[in-house]
Amino acid sequence: MPLRVRQTFTYRLPAALREEARVGARVLVPLGRQLVTAYVVALHDALDPSIEVEESEIKEAEELLDAEPLITPEVLEITRWIADYYAAPWGEVLKAALPAGLNAAFERVLTVTAEGRDELARLPARRAATAKANALRLVAEETEVPLRRLARELGQARAQAAARELERRGWIRIEHRQRTAQARAKRRKAVRLLPVELHENGAARSLTEAQRRVVEALIARGGEALFAELLDESNAGASVVETLARRRVVEVFVRDVRRDPLARAVLPETESLRLTKEQRDALTEIEAAVAGRAYKAFLLHGVTGSGKTEIYIRAMREALRQGRAAMMLVPEIALTPVFSRRLRAHFGDAVAIFHSSLTTGERFDEWSRIKRGEARVVIGTRSAVFAPVGDLGVIVVDEEHESSYRQAESPYYHGRDTAVVRAHRERAVVVLGSATPSLESFHNARTGKYRYLRLARRIADRAMARAEIVDMRSVFARAGRQQPLSEDLLNAVAETHARGEQSIVLLNRRGYSTFVLCRSCGERVQCANCDVTMTYHQRERSLVCHYCDSRQRPPRECPACKGQYIYYVGEGTEQIEEIIRQKFPTLRIARLDRDTTARRRTYEQAILSFAAGELDMLVGTQMIAKGHDFPNVTLVGVVSVDAGLAMPDFRASERTFQLITQVAGRAGRGERGGRVLIQTYHPEHYALRHACAQDYEGFYEEEIRYRKSLSYPPFVSLAALLVRGDDLTKTHALAAELRRALDEANADRSCRVLGPAPAPLARLRGEHRIQLLIKSRSRPRLRAVVDLALADAAARGYDLHAVNVEIDPVNLM
Repeated sequence: MPLRVRQTFTYRLPAALREEARVGARVLVPLGRQLVTAYVVALHDALDPSIEVEESEIKEAEELLDAEPLITPEVLEITRWIADYYAAPWGEVLKAALPAGLNAAFERVLTVTAEGRDELARLPARRAATAKANALRLVAEETEVPLRRLARELGQARAQAAARELERRGWIRIEHRQRTAQARAKRRKAVRLLPVELHENGAARSLTEAQRRVVEALIARGGEALFAELLDESNAGASVVETLARRRVVEVFVRDVRRDPLARAVLPETESLRLTKEQRDALTEIEAAVAGRAYKAFLLHGVTGSGKTEIYIRAMREALRQGRAAMMLVPEIALTPVFSRRLRAHFGDAVAIFHSSLTTGERFDEWSRIKRGEARVVIGTRSAVFAPVGDLGVIVVDEEHESSYRQAESPYYHGRDTAVVRAHRERAVVVLGSATPSLESFHNARTGKYRYLRLARRIADRAMARAEIVDMRSVFARAGRQQPLSEDLLNAVAETHARGEQSIVLLNRRGYSTFVLCRSCGERVQCANCDVTMTYHQRERSLVCHYCDSRQRPPRECPACKGQYIYYVGEGTEQIEEIIRQKFPTLRIARLDRDTTARRRTYEQAILSFAAGELDMLVGTQMIAKGHDFPNVTLVGVVSVDAGLAMPDFRASERTFQLITQVAGRAGRGERGGRVLIQTYHPEHYALRHACAQDYEGFYEEEIRYRKSLSYPPFVSLAALLVRGDDLTKTHALAAELRRALDEANADRSCRVLGPAPAPLARLRGEHRIQLLIKSRSRPRLRAVVDLALADAAARGYDLHAVNVEIDPVNLM
């Protein structure tokens, strides 16, 4: 069931459903006092002896929702693994595996019968005292009433009992209705030409001018067209087509119409590229593994601009040649426009796109094409790992290091690691690609778990971009005040665009100013729901919380001391864009961050316009830092990375190194050399030193020493328990109980338990947050301790719905 429960439930199937029900289908079942959608994960002829319940107590399923199961065996197995490995509710994982629109909610709706109206007429006119009579009167007055409405009037228990009794007496009917719309195929009226032998005698020879235009338009379309489009093209009326249909020249019918996300896309030209020796060697190994039809995992470690994408495409082509399917995962929706067009150019309609930014109809159609086997190449973000594609030959995970592969809400799972397990279970090859592999993946390659493939040089031996650090301490000393953009960066922008080249400016912080400060008393404007300051967004003239999205007008005076000295501190992408526009009014600039790209087409248009040379500069957050290939970009400016380095997270240095290396890789990918300027107040930090030198191995050796000495992954397994609640006292009590239970379960001290302590973000969306961390060198032992502790706390009556369990957490904020 798509509920936050960690168990399966057993139901009896009515005789009418037993032949039709199949594993993977959805059923409606009663759970407590409500009707819920559930997924069939197993079918049994008899009751499992381990279930300690009388057979007569088992409830009956109400309705079978799917004649054809939505969940394929492959997807069912991978969701089972996620639920087990990540301690996630299986029902939530199954729900996440299906595109939005397929998980419709149902409810019971009550309608009065003729017998019920007769009974109502016999009741006294005054308001009846019984719940049964009150329920009947309410249903009769409103024609049809949801059971939840009746429950509000009478109370849940009385409403349930009254409804059952009224239905038993035949006075009302209870039907199951969808509360939310369910995605369906789009159907449109269409026309097709019929074979000549079916025409009425002489029909084809005696056509009017309008009829002839209709027939000619159909011939030009290959014999079939949508009704409305045919009328437009032939400049004819509907009656003309209807006459042709009566004369058996054409047939009017209804057909499914595909909602294609790339229907209007301009596809790039496909090129027959000559591979470098490094590319050929890597591809040879991957193709041999695909042909071997056995599991193998590769870490493709290639510097930016080394041609990893070409290897991906050729590996996918080899899988198709073997009669198998291919899947490509990208970390963000931002990367799908370019990659999906490139794959469509190579593989045509065999490509399906799978991500959350599509419309509900587009998602349904693409998912349906995959399930029917019409699309054998899938590209998408994290959730595409659940695509119902059969016989996978290769899975590509591009930018495998990206934290966005980790689901940030329940059910917690990692798309990259799930892809590796799916490849293993389906005897497929998995290729993890990155210029900056995660430390865990590189460690796996070092220890032989993954086959390591190296692309150390750019295509055509182009030089890596020259990276320089701008010490903002010196900039401050010279200017006597803080400056968002140094003279070095501004001069470099001027020189770059004087040469007709393009530039990218990165600041991984959206908005205009970071926070608002009173200079009289030091008060900062905090979010009422979260322990964070609110960010000023100038375009909408409001303060915004980037966690709960609450908004308020900026104050004219200090809310604490009524002082008038309100100061806006820090800068975001909105302010950087404004400064650059003021300094360079002729530049064509686009800003790309979450504020400007809420609509999918906005982002796509900006990226495609920049690639076509219609823009001079992109200003944005990390979404512009990775995966893109812009040959005319020769300058990248990194405004600040200091906030990222200061995060209280053991992965802060790794993320900063990756971000700088990735964005630096956008420069100098064409014939001209590239330059990268990195502004910082911490120029001596090892992550910055190694990023400037493009020295991954040097960074790895230094960072891995810290991880080992402090017992962090990849040397230990890690679990995080986050306790949430509105009441701080109750939240502390539950956290303390979990610590007690963890200590008892950890009697052999095989795990190290830290906390409870306030999470770095101690309050979010109105909830207090307390964190416990569990480390262990034995993953099975870690899971055993966590599972025993949770079971112990539940047995003592504690509500564990307030506890988030994360195995292998990526973000500890």
